[in-house]
Order: sequence, then structure tokens, then C-alpha cells
Amino acid sequence: MSQLFSIRMRAAQSSEHISGAERIAPAQELAAIATAMITRALDHSRGNPDAIRLAIDALPTSAIKDAPLPDITTVLVSDLHTGRSAARAELLRAGVSDTAASAAIQALASGAAAEGKVMRGAMLVDAKSGERLESDPARGLRVSRMDLSPAANAALTAALQGSGRDTTHLREALALAGKVLLSPGIVAELCWSDDPDYTAGYVASPLRGYVRFPHLKAKGDRLGGRAFFYQRSTFNLAAITAFLEHEPVLFSRVGRIHDDEVFNG
Repeated sequence: MSQLFSIRMRAAQSSEHISGAERIAPAQELAAIATAMITRALDHSRGNPDAIRLAIDALPTSAIKDAPLPDITTVLVSDLHTGRSAARAELLRAGVSDTAASAAIQALASGAAAEGKVMRGAMLVDAKSGERLESDPARGLRVSRMDLSPAANAALTAALQGSGRDTTHLREALALAGKVLLSPGIVAELCWSDDPDYTAGYVASPLRGYVRFPHLKAKGDRLGGRAFFYQRSTFNLAAITAFLEHEPVLFSRVGRIHDDEVFNG
């Protein structure tokens, strides 16, 4: 394996998060990726940033973890209310309590940071009690240093060809969810985007992989975020933070693409 680098972009407006992106790539691709990331930051639906930061770090080959992507299932729902009911049912199926699932959905819907703002990272939530466990309720926890290998990228394109679902949003969310599912003590993840033009979201869990819902918010809604649910008995903030923020993961194989399901709850 040639030398690989982690390249990360963060864009903000008046210190409020606008957009971000993560890639792992060889040196010869960094300039093109950096240009694409800056263009993306400047043309984001959440607004024009007043700060864009790029960080590039060499990754020791021995430190890069190889892993498969989660399976993908799409659950068809007609609107955000049905979508959130389906997501809540999926969280309960994964082992999250009704109390914790309902609290997290409400937090994302109303703005999980202070004053109803969007967090810069994810909430960490006790899967039973719903108690929030992150040390900084504005920043939360940022998942970093993950990507698909060229082979996995090509295989995912082939698997999703013709479905209309082979999007940047799905690829990036799938890689992030895949890394979260490798973290110690994880029960499930809930996410929907803060991008006002993107209404889909997902629940990820070791039980079923990446379960996508086309509607978890209304179009035009600028609120969203992530909640990671953990077993409190084994919760170790330092270990989870070290893994999710710093250890690189390159996904080299795709999971199964399951048939669509219809939520009848």
C-alpha cells in the first residue's frame, strides 16, 4: 500500500458548522480532493462560510484498519412522521429503550445544542436511560479518518447502479456509520442531515447494518445531527473518542444490498 493521507474539511459561518468532508487518499490525489472540498464548502445549501479549514495528515500504513461496509436496507416511508416512527421502531429493535430513542429524536428535531442549534458533532446517549454522555454538548464527538477504498467505491457504484441512491450523502454516511459500528459498546446510531435540501436519514446497528429512511425531516428544515447510543455498563469516553476521532479505517468491501421494505407501523 502506498503512503496514504487523511484529508479533512470543516466550514463554518460565525462559528456555526456549515459543512464537512473526510477522505483518505494517496498524495497524488490530494490537490484535486482539496479543490473539490473547498468548492463544496463555498456552494453549500446551509449558507456561505466565513471560515474553511483543511487538515492533511500522513497515516502510518500499519495503523489503518481494514473493514467491510455495513449491509444496506431502505425502508420506504411516505413522510417524516412515518419515517420517525419507523426509525424509532428500528432503534427499539436494536436494543435502545423507548425513553432513549424518543429523547434523541426530540433532541435532533429541536436542535441538540444550546439555544436549539445544531451540534458540531454527535450526541453520545445512554441506550437505556437516554442520558447524554458527551463532555461538550455543543461540539459532541466528531467521527474522522474513514473512507472507502477504490475497490469498495467501484463495487458500491455497481451495486447501487440504477437505484438512484448512489449519492455522495449515502457514501459518506455509510462510511461514517460503518466506523461508528466498530466502536466499543455501540448499540445503534440515529442520524438525519442538517442539509435543508436532504430529507433522508438512517439508523445503523450491529443487528441490521445501515437502515435508510427517505424522509426523517421536512425539506427546508436546517436542523439535524447524530446520536450514538452506548451500553452504559461498558461506556468508556476516552476509548470511544480515541477510536472515532483518530484511528483510520478504510472500508475495502461492501455489504449486502437488501430488498426495500415498507414500514407498516
